[in-house]
Amino acid sequence: MDNYKQYIAEAIGTFALIFIGAGSVCADYYLKQGGGTGVGLLGISIAFGFVVVAVVYSIGYISGGHINPAVTIAFWFAKRMEANKAIFYIGSQLVGAAVGGYLLLLLFPDAMASVHLGTTALGKGVTLTQGILMEFIITFFLVLVIFATAVDPRAPKGFAGLAIGLVILFGVMVGGPITGGSMNPARTFGPAIASGFFENHFVYWIGPILGSIAAGILYDKVFVEKR
Repeated sequence: MDNYKQYIAEAIGTFALIFIGAGSVCADYYLKQGGGTGVGLLGISIAFGFVVVAVVYSIGYISGGHINPAVTIAFWFAKRMEANKAIFYIGSQLVGAAVGGYLLLLLFPDAMASVHLGTTALGKGVTLTQGILMEFIITFFLVLVIFATAVDPRAPKGFAGLAIGLVILFGVMVGGPITGGSMNPARTFGPAIASGFFENHFVYWIGPILGSIAAGILYDKVFVEKR
């Protein structure tokens, strides 16, 4: 029964990420269409960062607060999660992301054709290699921080959520002009399935997954205290 609680928590947490994070992209578009200045990249970055802070502190003790298939895959590669459980985690995350995407479609219909409901996309002139590399790097740092603050028992208690949220915030700011700063296949999948925009979608699976695996293996092989 506890596993079902964890799956539900992952679905709700990922839903929150999409609804608040991608929703801030939609809100930015609506504000600009109404003649306002919008929230800009900084505002969007803050929305993503702080919703992750809230999610980690609210469901982290239930499911770990992965809300990201790349993070779950890193845990599986590092042998901190069984394959069957990882599959259910990822499925729950994608379901939560899809629900978030379709609710954004209902609430912000004009943002579908314009900003594709907040779906990430490569910046103008950005190559596939550059996109994958950017997603690899920022996801690498995200997972490294997760292992260092939320997994390692030597880490100071109570700061994991804040540290993870700040990495998300900085990742969106740096990666925004290049890839949109996804770091999370589910973050891109939710708005994409609702808007039907899947251009270069594989970039947001390959880059984050490879980056997360690299970070998980590095932390486990180099930084974990062997007993």
